[in-house]
Amino acid sequence: MNRGWKRALAALLAAILLLTGLLLTVTQWLPRLVGLWLPNDTFISIDGGPRWQHGALSLPGVHYTIGDCELAAVKNVSLTYRHQRWVADADSVIIDSECAAKFPASDSQDAPRTLAEWQQMLPGASVTIRQLTLKPWPQWAGRLQLDFEPDSQQLHYKGDNLSLEAELRQQQLTLKTLTVLAPGIAQPVTLDGTLTLPRIPDALPQSGVLHGNLALDGIAAPLNVQLDWQQQSGTLRVNAANQPQPLLDLPWQITPQNIQIQQGSWSWPWGTQPLSGGVSLLAEDWQKGLTATQLSGRLNLLTSGRGGKGNVVLSVGPGHLDWQESSLPLRLYGESKLDALQFYASLVGELRGPLADPQLAMLPGALLRMKGRLLSTLEVDEARWPLAGVKISSAGIDGRLQAILSAHDPQMGNFRLHLDGRASDFWPDKGEWRWRYWGDGRLKPLAAKWDVTGTGRWQDSLIELSTLSTGFDRISYGSVNMAAPRLTLVKPVSWQRDEQNPSFDGELALKARETRFSAGGYLPPSTLTLAVKGRDPAAFLFNGALQAQKIGPVQVRGRWDGERLRGQAWWPEQSLRVFQPLLSPDLKLSIQSGTLKAQVAFSAAADQGLEAGGHWLVRNGRALLPDNEFNGVDFSLPFRLQSHRWYFGTHGPVSLRIGEIKNQFAMQNVTADLRGWYPWSEAEPLSLSNVSLDMLGGTLSLDRLQMPQTEAAKIRVQHLALSQLITAMKLKQIALSGHINGELPLFLNNSQWLVKDGWVANSGSLTVRMDKDMADAISSNNIAAGAAIDWLRYMEISRSWATLDLDNLGWMSLTAKVEGTSRFSDRDQRVALNYSQRENLFQLWRSLRFGDNLQSWVEDNATLPSQKEKRDESPE
Repeated sequence: MNRGWKRALAALLAAILLLTGLLLTVTQWLPRLVGLWLPNDTFISIDGGPRWQHGALSLPGVHYTIGDCELAAVKNVSLTYRHQRWVADADSVIIDSECAAKFPASDSQDAPRTLAEWQQMLPGASVTIRQLTLKPWPQWAGRLQLDFEPDSQQLHYKGDNLSLEAELRQQQLTLKTLTVLAPGIAQPVTLDGTLTLPRIPDALPQSGVLHGNLALDGIAAPLNVQLDWQQQSGTLRVNAANQPQPLLDLPWQITPQNIQIQQGSWSWPWGTQPLSGGVSLLAEDWQKGLTATQLSGRLNLLTSGRGGKGNVVLSVGPGHLDWQESSLPLRLYGESKLDALQFYASLVGELRGPLADPQLAMLPGALLRMKGRLLSTLEVDEARWPLAGVKISSAGIDGRLQAILSAHDPQMGNFRLHLDGRASDFWPDKGEWRWRYWGDGRLKPLAAKWDVTGTGRWQDSLIELSTLSTGFDRISYGSVNMAAPRLTLVKPVSWQRDEQNPSFDGELALKARETRFSAGGYLPPSTLTLAVKGRDPAAFLFNGALQAQKIGPVQVRGRWDGERLRGQAWWPEQSLRVFQPLLSPDLKLSIQSGTLKAQVAFSAAADQGLEAGGHWLVRNGRALLPDNEFNGVDFSLPFRLQSHRWYFGTHGPVSLRIGEIKNQFAMQNVTADLRGWYPWSEAEPLSLSNVSLDMLGGTLSLDRLQMPQTEAAKIRVQHLALSQLITAMKLKQIALSGHINGELPLFLNNSQWLVKDGWVANSGSLTVRMDKDMADAISSNNIAAGAAIDWLRYMEISRSWATLDLDNLGWMSLTAKVEGTSRFSDRDQRVALNYSQRENLFQLWRSLRFGDNLQSWVEDNATLPSQKEKRDESPE
């Protein structure tokens, strides 16, 4: 090998070593080399060394940084040359828009290149980015595909919420389809059209037409959107089918200095009333960048309703928006008059902070007021929301939150409520909002004043009612007067809204002093406690107890599912004597013994009302009245309530049993059964049956009384002992012995009769004895009557019969016939007595003193035959 070959081999080895060294150190020298052509304060960095894989040059990552802000980050990029085309591929590209504001201005004095020159510089290439993300809008991320040719450039973009197909040929840009799915819009917005780009791509397109469709909930046909312009002016118009006026009409002009919208208009024909207004906007020095652009504008809303016409105006600026620190004053003022409500706004605020995450700060004087009819009868005198110092941003609401509400109802009364609290970065289920509330009012139907006070908080997903005290000074309704009822919290009511571990619990207590009844009697001071526990306010269990000193406790438990309240109540067995305070002292009824217990199940919902069913049971009751004594009282009440109707006797009839009633004459074995509907109807009657009692040695019974009444209810008297009746009435002037039977057909809804065709007859022989002193006194005072009375001193009645009718005015018609034998002067003589009388029984009962008037009655009405076997009819 000669010297020349050695030199050539040494140069080749040196070149190989140099190339190897360059490849191994590419992460150090390539960024610096590229930096020679990059703007100042910008640089590129590379993750790891390059690799040759599957015929392509691959880099794990490339970063482009401006100062301390990373503008772009590329992952797993590869580059290859195939079929005379460059092919670039990257797994992901993330671009931070906030860093664009830090990009240094170009100081180049060279003439700008034309669009055609830029297109000629593009090589034949295909660029694929599998995931392109633009911060801070990750919802628009998607796959990007670019295809470059000198005479045509195509763009394909596909994401979850955005897709785009476009092609550029020379200066003609064809937007084949643009589909956007925006939050709050049910269906995607679609656009298509053509644009003519300027020769030098540093300005807006020279002309163009874009068409689109926008579908909104509640509107049958999609809205038509059209944007067209020529040179420096154009129009944006939104139309709806079958509407003569555009929903939005914005004429605009663009100059190198300003972008201006003048005499724009908008309308919204749907809703409770048509709405419309105007729009104007001015952006000055817009070519100097977003920070230097001065914005100002005005939008107004015209309304009409209760109180006349209203006009609300939103004024904007002058101010500016900026990626780092915006400052745009806002003011909303005017009156909005709707069908039933009127709003009055004087809201002064400012939009602050970075454009990607702005903050709306309400300034001193910000106030929103409202008045009008909120419900069908509730009239809002004034509602006020002072908003000064409140800040609203994506982090939440921050500041003092207040509200004042004054309202009245002509029938129910008036009230005033206050709410005051503070929010810290609060959104529902995020941040914290603590509040306190208080108020008072008057409730007309109950003739009561009421008040309320309490505190609460909403921290992250926890809503808590920390304290509560509300009640009335008294409640007066009908015959009930309740003193100072008040509802308080025994345990805070907490609602944990966390989706993984939701919960709802708390405990309340309702206390009241004595509850007085107009009829006398009272309910002692009472307390109702109620604990709730469940998933949320629409799904929880409850249990509690009602106690009024010795009365109770009544246990209550059940559940609420958001639509229906279901529950059960138990009244454990306890002495009847605890109910003595409920009875009026005027009744003079003293409960001596007995027990009560009850059980009720209930269900309530908006579509069914209240339904309930249960059983009350009284056993072995004993009570005293001044002239009466009740022993062995048993009462069973099974019932059901549905659709405002009661049904008695679900598992057997309502049953009343009384062992004994002691009064002027004793009654034993009292029974009565009740079954049926109340209110009753022909198809669903109410029936009283098995009514019976033993008295005066016989039985008084009622076989059946049905309402509505279709037949007479027959009251029967069987084997009634007259001697016991006379003894019970304490009559000494006359003595009767023997038994009688009878039947009274009773009518309750007859147009004329209460009793029709009633009868009374003897059962076996009857004996009448008149006191000698009484008979002698009558004979001495009236000779004619004395002759008749002699026949009644002692008489045996073999047959007696009486019929009775009583109309609904109280007039009684009585016809009686008596046949028997009288013993006088040691002789037996036949006696026939016929008697009839018409008298108002209602007046007689009010004035009758039977024992004192018997003698006068006999003197005035008794006429007996003077001869044996002679019959005569006495006068009325």
